[in-house]
Amino acid sequence: MANADEVGLTIRRVFDAPRDLVFATMTDPDHLRHWWGPKECTITVARADVRPGGIFHYCMHPRGGTADMDVWGRFDFQEIEPPQRFAFVNGFADEQGNRIRYPLLPMWPLEVLNTVTLEEDNGKTAFTLHSAPLNASTAENAIFLASHASMEGGFGGMYDVYEDYLKTLGTGKQ
Repeated sequence: MANADEVGLTIRRVFDAPRDLVFATMTDPDHLRHWWGPKECTITVARADVRPGGIFHYCMHPRGGTADMDVWGRFDFQEIEPPQRFAFVNGFADEQGNRIRYPLLPMWPLEVLNTVTLEEDNGKTAFTLHSAPLNASTAENAIFLASHASMEGGFGGMYDVYEDYLKTLGTGKQ
């Protein structure tokens, strides 16, 4: 079976906003709360310490759902290099912020390393996300690889929400 680098997912997009703003809106919890997570969710920020070694702990609430449908997540920031790069380990968490397995898909990798690079592109920002399992078993890598299409759809919806959010800041074309 392939290793984590071989099963990694890469997503590229161009956002109609300057790189400094894209970096800020992708790392500042005051912005993240407006767009992070599945398209059909809102989030509550429980804890935010945006620095290498810091944690962003949040809860995703399905729109129209009940509290028993909430899902907690956590970023552990590894690198922050404004305005061109940041990396974080993401995974599911409990309400206290402890890493947990995702109950609906227990073979999902416990931790996923996400590396974001941002490049200037004529006043716009070329965005690249590389996401790969961290310290994963062969079975976890296989689940991650088999889930690429689903993740592309999920990230696509989230980044559509993000583009709409950028427009509310007066940065995107109307």
